[in-house]
Amino acid sequence: MASDSQDNPLQAAFSSIDVTASTGSPDTGAADVNTLLAGLMRRMITEQETSNTLLKELIGQMQAQQRGRADELGKWKKANPVLANRCRVAAETLSDVQNEFLMGLTAEVEDSEDTLRDSDYMLQEFVDRYGPRLAHLNGVLQVLSQLAANDS
Repeated sequence: MASDSQDNPLQAAFSSIDVTASTGSPDTGAADVNTLLAGLMRRMITEQETSNTLLKELIGQMQAQQRGRADELGKWKKANPVLANRCRVAAETLSDVQNEFLMGLTAEVEDSEDTLRDSDYMLQEFVDRYGPRLAHLNGVLQVLSQLAANDS
């Protein structure tokens, strides 16, 4: 086992760290390692505190932006209650349409599972056929849902 600590300098350094409070004079090599590690740990703590401060500031900025958007949306809804209600009805309708679309899409996947797995051409055809429509429908639903009036 002595050869292990000689082969690995980190293991040798860590095995020589004395963490007990002793009244005798510590080995100067161990003291140097302890001082180095203590300094590194202080630096790590300082960097972590800096990182935490920056993250708190970032969260604060993101929350302020979200509050601003929510305030603007609330003002828009108050100024356009009829349109907001129509957006809610349209979102509900399109949600039903999306569910039907997804039922057809999943049925197609089930029916052509082997073909989709084996043929890159067929997979690309499937993605080209369903992908843009699904992406656009999702985008429209998101906008309508955000503009929809709250029931509360």
